[in-house]
Amino acid sequence: MAVNRVTYKIGDEDLILETGKIGKQANGCVYAQYAGTSVIATVCASSEVKEGLDFVPVTVEYNEKYYAAGKIPGGFVKREGRPKDKEILVSRLIDRPMRPLFEPAFGREIQIVPTCVSADGINPPDILAVIASSAAVSISDIPFHGPVAAARVAYIDGQYVINPTFYQQEKAQLEIVVAGTKDGFTMVEGGANEVSEEVMLGALEQAQGFITAMCELQEQLVAKCGKEKLPLAPLNVELANKEQIIADATPLLEKACFQDGKMARGKAIAAAKEQVAQKYAEQLSDEIQKKLFDSCFDDIQYNLLRKSILDKGLRIDGRKCDEIRPITCEVNVLPRPHGSALFTRGETQSLAVCTLGTTLDAQVYDDIDGERSENFILHYNFPPYSVGEVGRLTTGRREIGHGNLARRSLAAMVPPVTEFPYTVRVVSEIMESNGSSSQASTCGGCLAMLAAGVPMKKMVAGIAMGLITEPEGDNPYGNYKILSDILGEEDHLGDMDFKVAGTKDGITGFQMDIKIAGVTTQIMKEALAQAKAGRLHILSIMEKCIDKPQPISPFAPKILTMKISPDKIGALIGPGGKNIKALCAQYGVTINTEDDGTVQIYGKTGKSAEEARLAVKGICEDPEIGTIYNGTVKRIMDFGAFVEILPGKEGLCHISKLSRQRVEKVSDVLKEGQQIPVKLLEVDKMGRLNLSYVDALEEQKK
Repeated sequence: MAVNRVTYKIGDEDLILETGKIGKQANGCVYAQYAGTSVIATVCASSEVKEGLDFVPVTVEYNEKYYAAGKIPGGFVKREGRPKDKEILVSRLIDRPMRPLFEPAFGREIQIVPTCVSADGINPPDILAVIASSAAVSISDIPFHGPVAAARVAYIDGQYVINPTFYQQEKAQLEIVVAGTKDGFTMVEGGANEVSEEVMLGALEQAQGFITAMCELQEQLVAKCGKEKLPLAPLNVELANKEQIIADATPLLEKACFQDGKMARGKAIAAAKEQVAQKYAEQLSDEIQKKLFDSCFDDIQYNLLRKSILDKGLRIDGRKCDEIRPITCEVNVLPRPHGSALFTRGETQSLAVCTLGTTLDAQVYDDIDGERSENFILHYNFPPYSVGEVGRLTTGRREIGHGNLARRSLAAMVPPVTEFPYTVRVVSEIMESNGSSSQASTCGGCLAMLAAGVPMKKMVAGIAMGLITEPEGDNPYGNYKILSDILGEEDHLGDMDFKVAGTKDGITGFQMDIKIAGVTTQIMKEALAQAKAGRLHILSIMEKCIDKPQPISPFAPKILTMKISPDKIGALIGPGGKNIKALCAQYGVTINTEDDGTVQIYGKTGKSAEEARLAVKGICEDPEIGTIYNGTVKRIMDFGAFVEILPGKEGLCHISKLSRQRVEKVSDVLKEGQQIPVKLLEVDKMGRLNLSYVDALEEQKK
């Protein structure tokens, strides 16, 4: 098999797509490289064909090998394990723009496996993985309406940067990933630090040029070595009595689809379906006819609901297009956690709980990008009872993806650890779900953090937008309606799902999936403006519940931060950690030191933390002449007493410094273990401390 290669110049480096050298038994395999980062993407289809599938059984398994960065996995097991969150998020990044472009009638399982095999630590591999995956499918014999490509856009100091390095991303005010075809973008996700809607639109426009170039590059590779596509396996059977079934079902569904409430609506639709099915029971005893009947019934609902929105501006729950469901907010709903909130919007509800921990509780990552830690964590749980179903309690790709969106939306407004020395963990438990539970998690998470005492820079709210379109003549978007705060049914029947989160002053997080061939800039501009109005409305309700951080819970750990000279760290720790372990045991605290001399003390109570702070100060600070210390009598001698004024620092209080009167015996005045005030009079040439008990007493009486 001949090796085929195409290249595209980006800066000083070539982006390379190559096939024919490796992975030749896969349906398609492409090696992609840019600078020192490379990805091998393969695609395979099963040999078994299933007729009549109404979905695409495709899976994407992005994975990163430690050897790509010249590393060996840590821990006892020196083999890559289960997928990390990052790998799952990149898999979703590849899956979402590609899945709609496969043919359900293909009838075979499809598996795409992109593997990062080289990582230079400068250029992220995820964009390369999207391009390589699309190229592998495009040159394969699997039917695919691609190619697709992706671009990352950063906004740095007023300038847009295409595919920034890791270092550039850290400085960006906005960082988004845009995926799509030559006809337009179909997926967007990213985070920002309060950017305007105009900056967001500008980033989308910047991405399209690179996406088009990458799609054309893949087409060049297909022209060189693309395989003939395998045949589809459509179900060549028509639904019998279709027109009559539609006539029977339509009036029933016109009533059922507009019932108030998700559960009532679902029961009414099921009853209507059962009523029609009974009339055609003999016909529907055939499995294929039953499948076609189910599909027809779904199509009737789809058309009815879209027509109502487009023609009447009326949604299934009776709302107008820009109307938001009733919202209630409540904080401190749980007695023991550090902060909690219940955010309810219509039939979507998030119980958000915030826990404050120490910096030792930070989430540590060790992957091919290097070791890093995060002091803000958000986990999203979607139990089956939230939609009235029975199922397993698991953490799947959906939970990880939704949690990442909510975390990204809030992260820019969480204070850095230098200002708020806690690790913050938010958990969103979805109690009910009927549309946009990820944005309910954003709102609930903000409320829970304020309830826990987190001094957020600004409050954040999120909203999910939808789009219904209808062509008019040659214009595919001749008639359209933008929907605010979409329901689950509207997400299913709509052409776009666009989630936007932010503060009063700008956007902080967003995610968009488009089911049609892209949307116009004008539609995006209107959608962003309508989303902003909805976001401000939600924020106004949240602010009535809580608009500033509450005092930190008494159940939260108390954290004190202090600075010592870096050359005193050794004295604080002591030989083999002796000193620091003794302090932790004595005061019931945890002490953490940094190389720059930062010391953090974590105590269960403020008193224990403060006592430990004074002890650390004593160890690390040099005694000052003229200062009065609260010391402990350690040993009594004939000529005086040795008093410990700071941990590990003792001085001599001579018998003549015990009183202005003559003292016969030191033991007449002091006892071992006694706490006494002493004044430091002198540090002699040998570093010995001379103390006075009587001077300290006299000064305290003044």
